[in-house]
Amino acid sequence: MPFAIAIIRSPSSPVIESYGLSGAEAMQHDSNQPAVFRLDHKRNMVMSNKWKIPRRTFLKGAGVTLGLPILEAMGDALPGSSPDAPASTEASKAIQAPTRMACLYFPNGVWEKNWFPEKGGSDFEMPFSLKPLERFRDKTLIFSGLDKKHSHGGDGHYAKTANFLTGMPVRKTTGKDISVGGISIDQFCASQIGHFTPLPSLELGIDPVISGIDTNVGYTRLYGSYISWRSPSIPIAREINPELAYKRLLGVIQSQREARKAQGKSSVSNDAADQRALLDLVLEDARDLRRKLGSDDQFKLDEYMDSVRDIEKRIQFFSQPDPREWRPSDIPGHADLAAPEGVPGDHQEHVRLMLDLIALAFWTDSTRISTFMFANDVSGKNFSQLIDGVKGAHHELSHHQNKEEKYVPYSKINQWHSDQLAYLLDKLSRIQEGEGTVLDHSMIFFGSSMSDGNRHDPSNLPVILAGGAGGKVQGGRHIASEKGTPLCNLYVSMLDCMGAPVDAFGDSTEALPIGPA
Repeated sequence: MPFAIAIIRSPSSPVIESYGLSGAEAMQHDSNQPAVFRLDHKRNMVMSNKWKIPRRTFLKGAGVTLGLPILEAMGDALPGSSPDAPASTEASKAIQAPTRMACLYFPNGVWEKNWFPEKGGSDFEMPFSLKPLERFRDKTLIFSGLDKKHSHGGDGHYAKTANFLTGMPVRKTTGKDISVGGISIDQFCASQIGHFTPLPSLELGIDPVISGIDTNVGYTRLYGSYISWRSPSIPIAREINPELAYKRLLGVIQSQREARKAQGKSSVSNDAADQRALLDLVLEDARDLRRKLGSDDQFKLDEYMDSVRDIEKRIQFFSQPDPREWRPSDIPGHADLAAPEGVPGDHQEHVRLMLDLIALAFWTDSTRISTFMFANDVSGKNFSQLIDGVKGAHHELSHHQNKEEKYVPYSKINQWHSDQLAYLLDKLSRIQEGEGTVLDHSMIFFGSSMSDGNRHDPSNLPVILAGGAGGKVQGGRHIASEKGTPLCNLYVSMLDCMGAPVDAFGDSTEALPIGPA
């Protein structure tokens, strides 16, 4: 009598492993279902795997290095998460998920009446612009009353965006002596814990860097293109091409083409080699590992590699000319939806690919720190093709002048950004780690560098913190702070959650309570 059967899908082709059954009998099982093991009481078979591997195990092949999610074979998962979760090269009996942090920025502020809840505490109604986050209510902290005092001077935009993550004064300059007053929270954190992961941090964006001078205000436009700063005068370059970010994330060594050219091989074969899917390069190593794993780990590995393959396919599709002959007749080629060559032309698809990469980076522990800019400062992006009832540029609508025909579509753009946050939270909440999820073990900071776009007001900043940080953050609340409370008070608390504690950061005065009461 058969005692167990496992039918498991691999990223390339179905792989069937049967125990006590013939291949024909095993094939009767639905291969679209996850692996199922049945234990026979007579044989008393136990499928737990005592074989252990180090947490920092990689799949390798042809210059490609691919990190892995947490597997049971890496040790028993401890509850919660730890900022200094070991990234050991030695196998251990128990492991703990790491704590991660992502900082997401959107430009041009918000229509405050549709953003901030009327009540503080846990008994509040989710406002219009935050409705997409309702299903993550218990995982979300909404803040009001937070301020950046060093942004009250200067111009309307640049002096507020450049110091979004530093909280320090921004020097007015045309570009020769830029300064944002200090290091950004993400880079300070990377300097403390970045050595635990292959990438200390991952910086992503959508728009290319804009240089030159905004003659209207006398500031360099560079200030509007960066939120991540290694030092007061050194911004961190962002990757805006999903394909290049993906290759960087997985550690692809881009030297094969040059080596082959030096050997006199044709450029055709070089291009073909460069275009090989990353998973194809590590598949043999993955198969070897898979044979040694227990059933649950095999399923996790297959699920993970399927996810990687899915992103590969989407990136490949949008990085090539669209093969479809049919085109909708009512969607003209708007310049506002145009993207740099090699990235999706659809703004939402571009954004979600980048958010997928953040999820993948956290899942594999390739990095524990990331930043993402939905757009550069003073963004004039037109959302007419993405949001019903929205016409006109984002920046123009943010100068609403209290006119309904402007603040209504402005609020809808705010809601669209919240919906993208909800997309990332959903992604992270579906990735299991021990008794929790990646979302339970992460902090996702989300907000803009000003409150009301019409007034360019840096007080009462619209910021949200989602996730649990391994039990250190208690969501489901609107924390209504006293007017003028430094935003950097929140940063002090976040750094403590990330294992990079400080007495003060930026213009902070104390830590802001964000944990369980």
